[in-house]
Amino acid sequence: MTFRQFAFNNVIRNKRLYAAYFLSSLFTVMVFFTFSIFANHPVLSEDDMSSSVTTGMNAAAGIIYVFSFFFVLYSMSSFLQSRKKEFGLLMMQGMSMKQIRLMVFLENMLIGFLATLGGILLGLVFAKAILLLAENVLIIEHALSFYFPVKAIIITFFSFMILFFFISLFVTYVLRSKKLIELIKGNKISKGEPKANLFLTLLAVLLLGLGYGGALLAKGVTVVAAMIPVILVVCIGTYLLFTQLSVFIIRRLKKNERVFWSKTNMLLFSDLAFRMKDNARTFFMVAMVSTVAFCAIGSLFGFQTVLTSSIKSVNANTFSYKTSEKNEEKNVAFINKTLKEEKIKTDSAHTVLRSYEIGGDTILITNQSDFNQFAALIGKNPISLKDGQVMVVEFKGTDFGQKKDLLSKKITLNTGSTLKPKEVIYSNALPASGSYYVVSDEDYKQLPEPKDQQSYYAWQATAGKEKIMAASEKLYKKLERYEITSVDYEIYEIMKGYGPILFVGLFIGIVFFVSAGSFLYFRLYMDLDEDKQKFKSISKMGLTDKELKKVLKRQTMILFFAPIIVALIHGAVALTALSNLFYFNLFKESVIVLSVFLAIQIVYFFIVRFFYTKQIKAAI
Repeated sequence: MTFRQFAFNNVIRNKRLYAAYFLSSLFTVMVFFTFSIFANHPVLSEDDMSSSVTTGMNAAAGIIYVFSFFFVLYSMSSFLQSRKKEFGLLMMQGMSMKQIRLMVFLENMLIGFLATLGGILLGLVFAKAILLLAENVLIIEHALSFYFPVKAIIITFFSFMILFFFISLFVTYVLRSKKLIELIKGNKISKGEPKANLFLTLLAVLLLGLGYGGALLAKGVTVVAAMIPVILVVCIGTYLLFTQLSVFIIRRLKKNERVFWSKTNMLLFSDLAFRMKDNARTFFMVAMVSTVAFCAIGSLFGFQTVLTSSIKSVNANTFSYKTSEKNEEKNVAFINKTLKEEKIKTDSAHTVLRSYEIGGDTILITNQSDFNQFAALIGKNPISLKDGQVMVVEFKGTDFGQKKDLLSKKITLNTGSTLKPKEVIYSNALPASGSYYVVSDEDYKQLPEPKDQQSYYAWQATAGKEKIMAASEKLYKKLERYEITSVDYEIYEIMKGYGPILFVGLFIGIVFFVSAGSFLYFRLYMDLDEDKQKFKSISKMGLTDKELKKVLKRQTMILFFAPIIVALIHGAVALTALSNLFYFNLFKESVIVLSVFLAIQIVYFFIVRFFYTKQIKAAI
C-alpha cells in the first residue's frame, strides 16, 4: 500500500466525521457555482439592468468564497482535534511528523477535490430549476435558458482548489509543534472543573442588557447611529454568555440538591459546564453566524414589505394623475383612451388638492364631499362632519418618523373663527405625503387662499385587471413620471430592481445557516468517542435504555439549541430595531423568517440526534 493509498483509506475510515465536512463544502461550492452561472449567463450581459444583476451575483460569490475559507479552516481544525490520539499512535509506529503533515495535506486535498467536483455536478443538475426560480424572483424580461457554463466551471474549480490548497498548507503548519504525549492522551488531559468569574458573569448580563436596550429604544435615524456600538456590545456579551454566564448557571444548578439529584440530572450536569466552556467559541460563532443569516434575510424581506406597503398605503387607486400643468385635459383624455383601448373598466373621481400654511407648515385640507367621493372609490365608509368639526387623517404605513402633530394646530377661517381638530382617523383615500385635515363643505368655502394646489384624478379598476401592466407601460411612456402613478407598475419596477438583492441575500443567508448547523455537528461528533466510553461505563451500573435516550436527548438539545436560541433572540431584537428605523411594524415578517429557520434547525436536530444516539447505543 502506497502512502497516497494510506491517506485515501484514512478518509474512508473517518467518513462519519468527513461526511458533514464534505457535504457542507459541496453545498458551498454548489452555491458559488450557481452564482457563477448567473454572472456569466449570456442574457445578463445584454442591458444595464442585467449588468447590475451580474455585479450582485459576482459580489455574492466573493462573499461566499471568503466565508468558505474560514468555514473550511474551522472544519479541518475540528477534525485534527478529534484525531489527536490517532496521530499519536501513528508516531509510535514510526511515522514522522513530516509524514503526518503530508498525510493530512493529501486527505484535505482529496476531500476538497471531490467536494469541488460534486458541487459543480450538483450545480449542473439543478441549474435549470434554479434559473427558472431566478427568472421569477429577479423579474427578468428575457428567459434564462440553460447553457453549458464552461467559464463558470473553470472559475469554480480553480478557485476552490486554490482555497483547499492554502488551507491544507495552513493546517499542516499548525500540526508541526505537537508533542507525542499530548497526541496520545488527546482529550483525556484534564482541564479542571470550569469556573465562572463573577465579575465577567455580571458583565455579560450588563452588556447584553445594554445592547438590547439600545437596539429597542432607538427610533428612526438613531438606530443607524447606535448600530455599531450595539453590535460590539452584543458580540462581547454573547461571548461572555457562553464562557462565563452559562457555566455560572450550571454550577448553581449543580449546587441545588433537588435539581442535581433528581432522576438522571446528575448525568446531564456532570460535564455540561465543561462542555459549555470548551465549546464556547463554537457556540459564539454559531450564534453570530446564525444571527447574520436571520438579519440578512429578515431585513431584506422586511425592507421589501416596507417599500411595497408604502406605495399601497399612499396610492390606494389603480391609476392616479396629479398635475398643475396646462395640458391637463389632453392628458386625462389620453389616460381614458388608453384604459378604453385595453378594455379596463374603472370608476373615477376628480378633485383639486389645496394646501394651506398653518402654524409654519404647509398642510393639505380637503372637504367632506371630496373625501367621501374618494373613500367610496376604494370601498371605504364615508364620514359625516358638522360645521366647526375637523378630522385629522393619517394613513397606516411608514412615514419614516415624519408625522406632524396636527391636533395641536388651529385652522383660521376668513370669518375670523378658528377650528380645532379633536379626532384622528386612518385612511388612504387621498395621496398625501403626511397627515391632513378634513372639514365640512361650508367651512371649506371659508378657507383663505391656498398656498399651493394641484388637480387630482383617480381611476379604480373594476374589470380587465389583467391588462393593467400593458396600460401602465403606455401611460408611463407618454406622461411625466411624477404625474402618473400605477400602483402595480410601481411595485413591479421596485421588485425588478430589488429582486437581485433579495435573491443574493437569500442564498448568502442559507449558506451561513447551513454552515452554522455544520459547526454544531462537528462539535457534537468530536466528543462522540468520549461519550461512548462514558455511557458504556454507566450502562454497567444499571442505566436503562429509556434513561439513556432521555439523557442523550436533553444533552444534545442543550448543546444544539443553546446558540440557536441566542441567535433567535438576537435576530428578533435586530428586526425590531429595523421596525423602529422605518416606523413600520415588521412583526409578521420577523415571525415568518425566524419560524422557518427554527423549523429547519429542529428537523436538522432530529436527524443528527438519531445518528448520534445510534452510535452511542452501538458502542454499549
